[in-house]
Order: sequence, then C-alpha cells, then structure tokens
Amino acid sequence: MKFVDLLKPDAVKVISAATSKKRLMHDLSELAEAAYQLPASRTIEALMERESLGPTGVGHGVALPHARLAGLEDVVGVFIRLEKPIDFEAVDRQPVDLVFALLAPEEAGVEHLKALALVSRSLRQTSVCAKLRANNDATTLYTILTETEATKAA
Repeated sequence: MKFVDLLKPDAVKVISAATSKKRLMHDLSELAEAAYQLPASRTIEALMERESLGPTGVGHGVALPHARLAGLEDVVGVFIRLEKPIDFEAVDRQPVDLVFALLAPEEAGVEHLKALALVSRSLRQTSVCAKLRANNDATTLYTILTETEATKAA
C-alpha cells in the first residue's frame, strides 16, 4: 500500500483555522465528499462515533481520525493542515495541526490496518512533519506526502 493509493491530490487542503474538533471533522467530511463523492453526513457521523471511543490525536501535533463506512470500496484518505492548531485531546495534550483521516470499507480488516500503519509511520517522521508545516500549498503537501515513501524506498 502506498500514499498514492490512499490519497487524491484534491483530498488535500490547508485551512486557516478550525474553531473546534467537531468543525474539523465537518471539514474532513466535506473534503471527502468533494474528492470521493462520500456523503458528508455519513462521514462525519462515522468519524465522530469513532472519536467517541477515544481521541485519535497521536501526539506531536498529529491526528489520525479514522472510520469505516458502508458502501465504500477502497480505503481512502483526506489530509488537512491547519495554520492554527486546535485542541484535539491528543495523548501528549499538544494542539493538532496535521490531520490525516482514513476512511475504510466496513469489511476492510487488514487493508485498513495497513493504511493506518503507513500514515502513522510517515507522520512520525519529524522531517516530514516539518516540511508539511512549512508549506501552504495543497499540491506541495500532496507531493510531500506521496514522495515520503519513495525516498524511503530509494
């Protein structure tokens, strides 16, 4: 599994500010609707339901919200970089500014876990996060994310 399999260029966005975690979930859902034609209402409901089980803020300013959706055929992702970090109830209590949401089919067991591991591994690299935080252009952010694995393989 690769980032290019998970993420479309138009599923990446920079947002100047989100007022809350719930507002950010709406933004993620709207981005998923625009990029993958997923109903935003179902997506936000699934993301919020998963978040109620425990926060998906993994630390160091990164959050990895994820959910399963009926009717989805493949695991897909959306990425938002916030210019102004927000409280996300992260494990280290630090505000979040890099958010990669994964949406998986209801029955996608291993594929969902592989995607989560790929994104987590990549966003644990401080150099990758520094590049993402230094750029405001969605196309550049997409390139940084999709080239992360290419440079590891080289």
